Amino acid sequence: MRKPLRPVIVATIAAALALAGCKGDQATTAKPAGKATTSDTGGSLKGDFGPPQGEPIEAVLTSPPLVPPAVNRDYPAKVVVTLDVVEKDMEIADGVTYTFWTFGGTVPGSFIRVRQGDTVQFHLRNMPDSKMPHNIDLHGVTGPGGGASATFTAPGHVSRFTFKALNAGLYVYHCATAPVGMHIANGMYGLILVEPPEGMPPVDREYYVMQGDFYTTGKYREKGHQGFDMQKGVDENPTYVLFNGREGALTGDKALKANTGESVRLYVGNGGPNLVSSFHVIGEIFDKVWFEGGTRFQENVQTTLIPAGGAAILDFHVEVPGSYVLVDHSIFRAFNKGALAILKADGEERPEIFSGKEVDATYIGDQANPSLAAVGAAAKSAATGDLTVEEQVKAGEALFAGTCSTCHQANGQGLEGVFPPLAGSDWIKADPKRVPNVVLHGLTGPVTVNGKEYNSVMPPMSQLTDDEVANISTYVLNSWGNPGGKITKEEAAAIRKGPGLSTAAAEH
Repeated sequence: MRKPLRPVIVATIAAALALAGCKGDQATTAKPAGKATTSDTGGSLKGDFGPPQGEPIEAVLTSPPLVPPAVNRDYPAKVVVTLDVVEKDMEIADGVTYTFWTFGGTVPGSFIRVRQGDTVQFHLRNMPDSKMPHNIDLHGVTGPGGGASATFTAPGHVSRFTFKALNAGLYVYHCATAPVGMHIANGMYGLILVEPPEGMPPVDREYYVMQGDFYTTGKYREKGHQGFDMQKGVDENPTYVLFNGREGALTGDKALKANTGESVRLYVGNGGPNLVSSFHVIGEIFDKVWFEGGTRFQENVQTTLIPAGGAAILDFHVEVPGSYVLVDHSIFRAFNKGALAILKADGEERPEIFSGKEVDATYIGDQANPSLAAVGAAAKSAATGDLTVEEQVKAGEALFAGTCSTCHQANGQGLEGVFPPLAGSDWIKADPKRVPNVVLHGLTGPVTVNGKEYNSVMPPMSQLTDDEVANISTYVLNSWGNPGGKITKEEAAAIRKGPGLSTAAAEH
């Protein structure tokens, strides 16, 4: 015989009433809309959600690596942001041009800075000479597409939409017009900082750095104008990985600057479109990292991951003068694809903290040079058929510093018993074309130079372009008492296709 269901039903009703009572209690204690109390722990609850106060404010936009001044307001305002889409040819490396699609005429786009609780009226203007329609997706926007659906803008048109900056943090913005990957890969990204109501902690210097991966039809540093390679993008095989849209954008006389005793803040974004960044500053430790661009920070960090479409805020204090190298620590990207920048710190030495010489120029490669203008000048002369030996030598000298001088030394003397000398080399004199052959194909095993035997490994430098091989070889042939002459780009291309030197051939 079945048991009666009444006790079960009563218990169920009682439980439901108790749950309703709990929900009722929660409803009666819910915090009212508006500015949150100090006990709140994060998110949009910390903002001022009332209407904007005062007259509308025109946002101050800055080009990288500069950052707009702090908001310095204790109330929400209406902030007007006007951002122009500009398609333009610019150098992606010395002697290499690329058609970038930009927000504000730079890669990354203009830095935008507002306050949490601000009402932002956004104007996106697509220049009349643009070839493509564009839009903008701001990760700091709460609403469909981050604004993309409201800002599809044809050339010669302007779009406008308004949003409330609900959440504090550092956010990426990018174009989201199809094909989205192509628009981002052409440089259409930037950062918007939404300050918390109390503002960011004060520092002495702030800089704007953003990583991106680029996909060109030619190989790394191949001279001339390079187009976009969609298949490389799909395969996630970038030609360049760069900070601020150009190789050497933050090196030499364009390096970031600080003084010892100062605090530095980096607003670092990653536009992608594909690669995650392992961001690191060689010789520094981040005191604080607001990871993922949010409101929480980690302390004493060596390297931080920044996803594609993500950002981080990094603080550190400069104690010792010298050159501090910013890299993607997926390290081939730094030294073979361009993801390298420098912060130059001036001040008194602090031997109690660090004793030793400044970072070797050979370690940070040819980007340590104040300028690689000689490389660009040689490329322009080559394009017009006017390239001289002197121009090749100057370009080759700059390239040699970053490719060869670590082993063979800046003066070509090599290292005794390890790396053979290039200076006054009878081995080179016997056949000058050995130089480009070994650069391209490498050489392993014993070789006798100037009466001394060396047995080492020279790895092939096949990542170099034909004109780079030609210029480096011509520099070596015309330096340190060597016989002179020149190697052409065409000769380098032919040697690339041919065989390398055997040990036996190298000895004769």
